[in-house]
Amino acid sequence: MTFVPADSIRASFSAAMSEMYRQEVPQYGTLLKLVDDSNSAVLARDPALAAAMRRTGESERLAGERHGAIRLGTAAELALIRRAFAVMGMQAVGYYDLAAAGVPVHSTAFRPIDQASLNANPFRVFTSLLRLELVEDQRLRAEAAAILDARRIVTPRALALIEQAERNGGLHRAGADDFVAELLETFRWHAAATVSAETYGHLLDAHRLIADVVSFRGPHINHLTPRTLDIDAVQAAMPDHGISPKETIEGPPRRACPVLLRQTSFKALDEPIIFPSASGEPVPGRHTARFGEVEQRGVALKRKGRALYDELLAASRAGQDRFDELPDDWDVLRRQGMAFFRYSGSSVRHGNVEAAISAGDIVADPIIYEDFLPVSAAGIFQSNLGEEARGAYGVQANQDMFEAALGTPVLDEFVLYEAIEGRSLAALTV
Repeated sequence: MTFVPADSIRASFSAAMSEMYRQEVPQYGTLLKLVDDSNSAVLARDPALAAAMRRTGESERLAGERHGAIRLGTAAELALIRRAFAVMGMQAVGYYDLAAAGVPVHSTAFRPIDQASLNANPFRVFTSLLRLELVEDQRLRAEAAAILDARRIVTPRALALIEQAERNGGLHRAGADDFVAELLETFRWHAAATVSAETYGHLLDAHRLIADVVSFRGPHINHLTPRTLDIDAVQAAMPDHGISPKETIEGPPRRACPVLLRQTSFKALDEPIIFPSASGEPVPGRHTARFGEVEQRGVALKRKGRALYDELLAASRAGQDRFDELPDDWDVLRRQGMAFFRYSGSSVRHGNVEAAISAGDIVADPIIYEDFLPVSAAGIFQSNLGEEARGAYGVQANQDMFEAALGTPVLDEFVLYEAIEGRSLAALTV
């Protein structure tokens, strides 16, 4: 009996997560329909884009494309989640410091890394680890640590299946189906808090995100994100569908040739919860954390292009609009070494790629950016935590600490894109 491919397990889990979140947050279902309709309209009016997506294999993945986000409380939880995602062929890519933007976490993105797996199912989970050392109140920090250390976020059956997959090199069909069902429980919403109303209030005063991480039995999925081909149209259409979007779209401005990532969301739900009490009578309360998000992905920028983008972003945050300095033309971006492209077509003799492109023998298609932007992620977090952006925590990023908790170094996204581009060129050059 053969093992179920990791890509298939990931696709099943992504679909199950999406269905669960649709039941928990009905507005998410409305958002999916809006995005699907918008994508169909874009492809109908842009045959060149539709042809390019078919050529690169992206058409098949678009409708089911999702990313989610979770927040973990301890190093042990991060290491365990890494093992769970590995069963689905997902690895930690990139390090993101959000503490500098006033959010007390640092993060990575678990995702598939090779092109075939991305096209099969590009499910990603932006995974943040709470930095309790940033909590100034030492007594509250110790109490939060004790609460987190006592919880178990993965069911015993899911843990047994993770260990089985690690031991045997995979899961057979029955085990894979059980794994999807059991791991889903880790991310399910539970309205019953595990802390008293008083403790919750103290955690909330420290930071809303800290209260969200510490006060519940596990890392409930706090948003799921479909991919749109026109985020401006979706943002404009949200109110007509009963969805209240955040005021601005995070990321680069609208361009003819999209780069990196643009994101928007509908505002977080105000949900009823209950707190335990010494008397045994549940105490009612409210909690705000879960929301819906939508994203538009553009081309992955090379180190040179990303350095320019970061410079222009800094200028924009200082009140200068200089984004027109980043070329808005596919061929210019490619020739100037600003962005990654995948090459396809006839064989190229002696490596003369430019001549072959000019002759129409090969085509250069943008490689889609599969990762995240720390400033945009912080903006989404802040707008949905129901509070104004705070100043930085005054600490340095600590990738070494994060990787020690993770149990492995994070992968460099640039190296992954370089490999995809390089393999496409190698396949053409003789």
